[in-house]
Amino acid sequence: MSSSEIDTLIDMMAKLPGLGPRSARRAVLHLIRKRGLLLAPLADAMQAVAETARECLNCGNVGTSDICDICSSEKRATGEICVVEDVSDLWAMERAGVFKGRYHVLGGTLSALEGIGPDDISIPKLVDRVASEQITEVILALNATVDGQTTAHYIADQLEERVRMTSLAQGVPVGGELDYLDEGTITAALKARKAL
Repeated sequence: MSSSEIDTLIDMMAKLPGLGPRSARRAVLHLIRKRGLLLAPLADAMQAVAETARECLNCGNVGTSDICDICSSEKRATGEICVVEDVSDLWAMERAGVFKGRYHVLGGTLSALEGIGPDDISIPKLVDRVASEQITEVILALNATVDGQTTAHYIADQLEERVRMTSLAQGVPVGGELDYLDEGTITAALKARKAL
């Protein structure tokens, strides 16, 4: 590779989340040193993903077919839809391994400051899914941000009286110590307290 090709690779790697120019240089140098073991297989895998990756037409998950494995699984047809902001949130839920229903990826949240309205994300598609599929519960698993909570309230208004609406609990994380928590987390935990 000429040094301009290496520089181009470093520039492209530096655009990835969590990598700056320095980290990208280190990663590229490591890949070059291990080119037979890492670089060539990585390039092949990236080419394959570039050719086959697509969004699920039903839920917005990323996979290699028009309908993802979760949506096509009969075992996942529980009547529950877990609404998440992004695919990374869906993958986090799947890593936990506790939710056995289907998902709906919004592709963002409502934001007046950024001019993102309901039609800019997949809220209308969610409303259609609730009307056309046998949905018994919509679980809102949105981030505890102002935009996330605004989006959750908007969805709840749109689906009011059509389906049972729930949201993830908020508060003290497992292993968390009160002294290290912010006031908002403590407030949410206190409001969501339950009987023992």
